[in-house]
Amino acid sequence: MLRRTILAAVVLTATASSADGAVAAVPSVTVSPTPVAVSTDSTDDEPVCARLKGVEACVGPDGSARPGITVEDTRDDGYHPAVEYYLNGYLGTKYVIHNLARNGEVRGSREIGKTVTFRAALYRGGKRVRYGRWKTVRNVAKYPVKRETRTTPAAARAKSKICTSTKGGATLCFGERPTFVYACDTRADRFQARAEYFIAGDPTARFEIHQLAGTGTCGKAEHGDLAISMYRASLFDGGRRQATRLYKYN
Repeated sequence: MLRRTILAAVVLTATASSADGAVAAVPSVTVSPTPVAVSTDSTDDEPVCARLKGVEACVGPDGSARPGITVEDTRDDGYHPAVEYYLNGYLGTKYVIHNLARNGEVRGSREIGKTVTFRAALYRGGKRVRYGRWKTVRNVAKYPVKRETRTTPAAARAKSKICTSTKGGATLCFGERPTFVYACDTRADRFQARAEYFIAGDPTARFEIHQLAGTGTCGKAEHGDLAISMYRASLFDGGRRQATRLYKYN
């Protein structure tokens, strides 16, 4: 059943630490645009998929052929497929998995929320050239990732083993066993913080966390027992990279 999902502005009132350690109030922010989604309650073992020419993105339960969220390369061309998604109805953090493997290969993550809003996309290098409609799937994961929206950069650093930052105000922090990654925005400007990383030594799947909710906020991803292998923090203005660090090896 088609249904337009109208989501209100996301208002964050937590406190955040600035780059010099001072504590500042987080202003109210509006996250846009609002995805229009097809809602589906999963009641069987079949995954729900979104397709474009060259890409198939699916969300499925543990017992399905595609557990968690996955993206498959279905065409031998000059593009690579990706799946873009939000978790638990929160638009302040967007996740992207880039499948950099060859035609017929599948990449993804088992760690998803109770609600997953996702779409298929095609990229040439770092530029998105095509994307599909949003779909929302509910009640798929047996042990869904909880919604976490109130972690500040200071709290992320305190919880993590390793952190790296850009001069423009993006911070990436992570810890392992179980593995989690934070992407934090630490400066009040129009730029968005991103975490870009690879896991389990696999160079064919790049994971991204786009933190869209504004200064002093962090987005979190979980990866079970899979260790981070390479990582960097970056800063973007929409789709344009403004600052970054060289990839570091863990």
